[in-house]
Amino acid sequence: MTRAPHTGAHRGAAKRSRTGHVVRRTAPNLLGAPNKPGCPPSIRHYKFAQPATGSFGFNGSVSGFPTGAVRITGGGAYDLAGSFVHSAGGFRCLEDVLQGPLSTSINPDDPGPCLAGQGVRWDTVGLLTRTGFKCTGAVSEVGKTATTTDKTVVLQADFYRHGDGNEESFTAQMIVSEVEIAPHDFPGANMWIQGVGCGQGIVHFR
Repeated sequence: MTRAPHTGAHRGAAKRSRTGHVVRRTAPNLLGAPNKPGCPPSIRHYKFAQPATGSFGFNGSVSGFPTGAVRITGGGAYDLAGSFVHSAGGFRCLEDVLQGPLSTSINPDDPGPCLAGQGVRWDTVGLLTRTGFKCTGAVSEVGKTATTTDKTVVLQADFYRHGDGNEESFTAQMIVSEVEIAPHDFPGANMWIQGVGCGQGIVHFR
């Protein structure tokens, strides 16, 4: 049974991002700070004194790559202009994910891919301005781009399995949108997880 989304227990605690840099969700010295060395320039880091101008909630499933399917729920608040994001939720691998970021653990104490039945929660490393993506990973599939707007959010997220505590097993990009993200190829798709694929979920922005 998947645990309830854990959105606040680590608030204020140090958290190590996928690049090894510590991100403190309540640290005031992040205000106005540039991206940390080694982080992709499209990532916007936490900035908690800035009020959110948008919020979202969602639940659904994604698949499409050769292996794997993931059920994911959650929500949060964000402001692209102010470089602010705070979002989290729950996830569960419905089928073994054997390619992409969820196939290779970055946690030495919890190695291996995300197998069917695994997964507890996810939280956010940063807000991305945009990302390229595919729904199947096929060479023949035309690449697409998603951009963070008032109806779409692009995230870099960390994913945790049971027993991980505050040390994530995986880190991957996500797209959540109130509008279709691949209308010409996959009508209805409004969610995506890197290396897993696209899906259709219930999504609300305000």
